[in-house]
Amino acid sequence: MLLRTLTLGCKVNQYETEFVRQGLLRLGWRDVTDGETATLVVVNTCTVTAESDQKSRKAIRKLIKENPGAEVVVMGCSATRNPHSIAAIAEVTQVITDKQQIPEFLRQRGLKDIPTGLETFGERHRAFVKVQDGCRVGCSYCIIPKVRPILRSRPVDEVLDEIRTLSRNGYREIVLTGIHLGHYGVDFSHGGTEARRENLTSLVRRIIELDEPFRLRISSLEAVEVSDELVDLMVANPRRICPHLHLSMQSGSDSVLRRMKRRWLSEPFIRRCEEISPRFDRLALTTDVIVGFPGETEAEFAETLRAVERLKFSKVHVFRFSPREGTEAAMLPNRIPPSIQQHRAAELGELADRLRRDYAASLVGKNLSVMLETPHGGTADRYVEVRLTEPVEQLGSLVDVCIDRADGDLLHATK
Repeated sequence: MLLRTLTLGCKVNQYETEFVRQGLLRLGWRDVTDGETATLVVVNTCTVTAESDQKSRKAIRKLIKENPGAEVVVMGCSATRNPHSIAAIAEVTQVITDKQQIPEFLRQRGLKDIPTGLETFGERHRAFVKVQDGCRVGCSYCIIPKVRPILRSRPVDEVLDEIRTLSRNGYREIVLTGIHLGHYGVDFSHGGTEARRENLTSLVRRIIELDEPFRLRISSLEAVEVSDELVDLMVANPRRICPHLHLSMQSGSDSVLRRMKRRWLSEPFIRRCEEISPRFDRLALTTDVIVGFPGETEAEFAETLRAVERLKFSKVHVFRFSPREGTEAAMLPNRIPPSIQQHRAAELGELADRLRRDYAASLVGKNLSVMLETPHGGTADRYVEVRLTEPVEQLGSLVDVCIDRADGDLLHATK
């Protein structure tokens, strides 16, 4: 029984694919190797953009062609949003429209004891741990609240057990992830007194209290969700919690942010970032920015450039606006021509590259903790790539290095 899995999209999708994969491995399935044809194909799809839907369908058809006669199971956000379209692909045998159906899918396959967490994370050296699902915020450009509308947070003890197991199986970096990670615990409000006390900060505190040799990285948050208590915890435990925060800005223009229906305008966002950053020694502050949102003027784009320059992000993920059918933004007038979008993305990208090089240069002479992902280096706690002067063999381990020099945004170090 040969298995082939494919994931498109976010860290949460990658976690959920791995959950299905490990359940099937318990039933005796085996991952295909080069040259083998799978008898079961599982595709986890993404629908964040129209292009994501297209990529998902293309990937499904490609795997069908490569694995003739295979049973094909499709899950993920595109399957949730367009189940009939996915099912219409002739060779697709099953569509899982809700991630909550995954345990039942495994039961139908014969798995009696459904695991509550992962034991490994494939061939990766870092492990993602999904602690939360669902989003209700309703940004005008985002389809995710329509395909993952229900807030669900995992019980603390279940999360701790999973992280403890992953650590004991050799994983030295744990990445906390969720669809809206900052809403961890919000759905506990209908529980008892103890449940109401749980939030992201209390979860992080419980995690780092585990007597296991791993570091924790917190994935994307909204600036409003970074409490003083969470910052205090990070500052007090720099070896346990990576000094890295990814805070989504999306635009530096208040008028654009209003059209996006974002919760915070630019100045409160900037002020919060400027409150947080000085608490750390060279915090890695990363963000997402959308350029070419409907109606974005040159003046509004210039506001974004100024905000990025002011905050000196260590990395900026630049996205050109893509209208998503089913969202409010897709109906907005004054679309920005692709050529202007491309020009603005390039201009912001040049600024982001310069800031990233500046940030890398500021780390020369610093001692950093690096997780070894190749014999020649890996990723530092501050989310920069580090290359070692001499090759090493302990892949997946954490090592302390001294940064000798920066070559652009690539750091060189001596172990």
